[in-house]
Amino acid sequence: MTSLAPLLPLAESAPGAVDPARKVFRAAQDFESVLLGEMLRSLEKSLSAVPGEATDAGADNYQYLGTEALASALAARGGLGIARLITRSLLKSQQITSDREAAARPLGR
Repeated sequence: MTSLAPLLPLAESAPGAVDPARKVFRAAQDFESVLLGEMLRSLEKSLSAVPGEATDAGADNYQYLGTEALASALAARGGLGIARLITRSLLKSQQITSDREAAARPLGR
């Protein structure tokens, strides 16, 4: 699994609480999984079509499940690195927004 240490600050929270940065990373991983799934399905359809060959009933369902499993596994292992890029960008923009909000507050609050 991809290490989150360079991306996520260590946050001390209550046991069982989910770190917001981890939620961002998980959502980015899910996005990458969907993206990889679409890419793999497109590739599979273009490469597996053999002219004149009939497909078995239900074969499309198994191919879909296999493609989804492969896409999820690839994303969980780092995939194309899209999840890390998205996480880094979102956390950076969140930090910039937090800094701007802090600067806009009057002193003493």
